[in-house]
Amino acid sequence: MNVAAGSLPENFRDETELEDFMTQPSDLLRVDLGKAPGDLIVLGVGGKMGPTLARLAKRAAPERRVIGVARFSEAGLREKLQAWDIECIEADLLDRASLEKLPKTANVVFMAGRKFGSTGAEYLTWAMNAHVPAMVAEVFAKSRIVAFSTGCVYPYVDVEKGGATEDVAAVPPPGAYANSCVAREAMFEHFSRKYETPGRVVRLNYAIDMRYGVLHDVASKVFAGRAIDLTAGHVNVIWQGDANTMILRLLGHCTTPTTPINISGPETISIRWLAGEFGNIFGKQPQFTGKEAADGWLVNTSAARRLLGEPPVPLERMIRWTADWISRGARSLGKETHYDTRDGSF
Repeated sequence: MNVAAGSLPENFRDETELEDFMTQPSDLLRVDLGKAPGDLIVLGVGGKMGPTLARLAKRAAPERRVIGVARFSEAGLREKLQAWDIECIEADLLDRASLEKLPKTANVVFMAGRKFGSTGAEYLTWAMNAHVPAMVAEVFAKSRIVAFSTGCVYPYVDVEKGGATEDVAAVPPPGAYANSCVAREAMFEHFSRKYETPGRVVRLNYAIDMRYGVLHDVASKVFAGRAIDLTAGHVNVIWQGDANTMILRLLGHCTTPTTPINISGPETISIRWLAGEFGNIFGKQPQFTGKEAADGWLVNTSAARRLLGEPPVPLERMIRWTADWISRGARSLGKETHYDTRDGSF
């Protein structure tokens, strides 16, 4: 989005205004998409970020086909995307035959994955996060592939050291989710090396909009007077519109073989401090349990900021937007991030 000083809205009247703002393409996005000609397919378009990423791509390059692939189990999602001129294809990505039938576009954004519900069904998490990427990397070997991953592939790092850089080995704590995400990255790298497929692997830490995310989780608890567990005491966040823009811009900055890049905001944010900011706005005293751990899942985004610039929406504005949204009782997606989970069980 083209954000000049003082041009950010004070708040959002409703979800329509919210989604319209976060899908405004920037000149930088148009330039980088120009380096990656051809149509785009978004695999796993039905998640929290997928619909707005697809719409942003279409608004940035209206002459191109933008295709969204999902199971479309959410009522109204297909119609919403079609109203934005996104072509929709229903497919089960676990089925190789379904993958083979998809259009072989020049550009792929891979957003599919499984996190919540992993405990007790680890086999499905491994299938979605490792087997599906392997099949996608083979089927789309001649495309550019920008694949979503997570900062959870890293080990916990000292909260005072600025987060893990891309040079830190991907050796996470125990848990099917984080370790299967390491496997996902390995599959994309293996087939990128085998077929010389250009790509990027996006280690994303906590995109937010008003309806979900770490800020929503913390603000909701402060507003309701519920206790906040401080054990996972530090996080990184980024505005969803900025994250989507950066991820799409990576299509113009692919490497062969594919390489990881951290995407998030520049700050290591204290949960205690964040709750205090919301408490000041709401006129409420935050309630806490636990004590901050000395380490956490944190990323250093210096490489992305050198390549793509600073995220335009600052933390201060995200806090104000979130507080306004929560105080008005506007809609929540009802999907907690579980950022405070430290044992790997999701």
